[in-house]
Amino acid sequence: MASVDQLKLQLIQASKALFEAGVMSHSGHGNMSARVDGDRIVITSVGTMRTLTPDDFAVVTLSGKVLEGRLDPVAAEIIGMHAGVYRTRDRVGSVIHTHSPAVTSFAVANKPLPNAYEAMLRFGFAGEVPVAPWAPRGSKESVSNIVDQMRGHPDSPAVLLGNHGLLAFEDDPIGTARLIVVMEEGAEAVLGARALGGEKPFPHGAFEWERAHMEEHGSRR
Repeated sequence: MASVDQLKLQLIQASKALFEAGVMSHSGHGNMSARVDGDRIVITSVGTMRTLTPDDFAVVTLSGKVLEGRLDPVAAEIIGMHAGVYRTRDRVGSVIHTHSPAVTSFAVANKPLPNAYEAMLRFGFAGEVPVAPWAPRGSKESVSNIVDQMRGHPDSPAVLLGNHGLLAFEDDPIGTARLIVVMEEGAEAVLGARALGGEKPFPHGAFEWERAHMEEHGSRR
């Protein structure tokens, strides 16, 4: 199991990867966390991910108690959102929230992100990315809406936040960042395809076929 210091470095690396890929919003706003153990997480203590250092994280319990570091109010608001994901998915090791522009277009429209881009199949998206209805950021209602979508779509590694942005979750910070890059590529491709008449859905069974093909060749992605 990674130490708190190791998790901070992994989160910083994931943040840099997102900015290098060009999938962050102009403001650089977002938040990210990693699971330390069953009840503790490392979480960003500030509201921007652009220039994170190890001092920009706190260790908190899933119930919101600060064990190490300090939290800006903008960061304290979202502990419940991250905790909701960890409580719903035992295997999740990291959660990242961004306002990635193309994906956020679908969130603002309150439209699920279609799964029409092959890379999404390879990264574990079996269907569309659902939308959690809007409620004030970090509120109990917002967290409940996110958890409802996660339970209704147990195979989805992400949820769109209505009128807000996206939430992705994977085994580790780098894996979660890669999900966001693939989602942004997929959203851009769908929006572009609609200018040409619309995206074409995969044939029935495409996800299983793709994953079997990957397994045959020993490919993880």
